[in-house]
Amino acid sequence: MDAPHNPTPTNPSRFSASLKFTAAILLILATLAVPARFALWLLIPLVILCLLVLLSRIPLKPFLKRLLLVEPVLVGIAAFSLLQPGGGGVGGGQLFTLLLLRSTLCVIIMLLLAHTTPFHQIVTILRKLRVPGLLVTTLWLMHRYLNVLLEESQRMRRARRCRTFVPHRSHLWHTLSTVAGQLFIRSTSRAQRVYDAMCARGWNE
Repeated sequence: MDAPHNPTPTNPSRFSASLKFTAAILLILATLAVPARFALWLLIPLVILCLLVLLSRIPLKPFLKRLLLVEPVLVGIAAFSLLQPGGGGVGGGQLFTLLLLRSTLCVIIMLLLAHTTPFHQIVTILRKLRVPGLLVTTLWLMHRYLNVLLEESQRMRRARRCRTFVPHRSHLWHTLSTVAGQLFIRSTSRAQRVYDAMCARGWNE
């Protein structure tokens, strides 16, 4: 995803990618270092991050949509702390709050970095940090063809709706499962064709 348009002097998008990447890593490490008894202190960086999101002038709807998409998973992971021995007490509640705030902050940090930094700059930083080339290439290809898969799924769902006149919920779930299965088959076939084409052009990484 690309950086927002028309960055202003107060817009985090105008800073260098290396600075933003370093700040994001340091903030994540600081978040993970906060002990359980000081879990509520994480509300301070949460407020700061919310201000940075507003200053970045990024579209709030896609940002919140991605955050809310991940949040149920984070709540589910944090809820496992309540299932531990003694997890139903005050200590378990503190651990649940700590895990939820930590994970939410980390997700917000990475989303903010992704929304304010072009992906090719992130890839360049990863290469400078000597991240294994296979991993970097995989991330680049995944980013490159993610939009292709999204467009393909939208075309399939649109075509399915044009041929469907039954608005029942059960039929909707059946339709979604069918689209998901066909998308998996098409994406696998396309991935194989792309790989064969890259090998034919001398790609050997």
